[in-house]
Amino acid sequence: MKYKTFETERLLLRPVGFDDAEFIFELMTSEKWIKFIGDRKIKTVDDAHNYIKVKMMPQLIKLGYGNYAVVRKEDNVCLGTVGLYDREGLEGVDIGFAFLNRFEKQGYASEASVRLMQAAKEDFGLNHIKGITIEANLPSQKLLEKLGLKFVKMIRLEGDPEELMLFEKRD
Repeated sequence: MKYKTFETERLLLRPVGFDDAEFIFELMTSEKWIKFIGDRKIKTVDDAHNYIKVKMMPQLIKLGYGNYAVVRKEDNVCLGTVGLYDREGLEGVDIGFAFLNRFEKQGYASEASVRLMQAAKEDFGLNHIKGITIEANLPSQKLLEKLGLKFVKMIRLEGDPEELMLFEKRD
């Protein structure tokens, strides 16, 4: 099945696939991923491949959207991910993003997230988007606010060790 991809001036957003296992391994084992998102027990590239198969692909197949690799057009380098998630324990769809440290503070997360918010509404008919982050992740909070989401309350998802800040935007 062919899934939608999206573009900005500098970026291509395409669904994460099995060919991205090495990149997903690097991203999910990065210090910031583990600190701000959590350890997903990814220890090898094979673990990353299996994570794509078990955690990422089913939602893409079921809903037509999910995790998108953010690829810089000029050199085809994967910078990070953005996604629309139908997360267990959270009613509705939330937007999430994570970038390799060397690609932060260059506007990529904002550019990709703004485009995915547009796609959420125009391509997938989603008029209510949520976002979650831990209190310590100030850059994530700032980006959620830039996307028009407002802090609502603190929540706890099953299996998550810390409380999360819940943000929402309704159109």
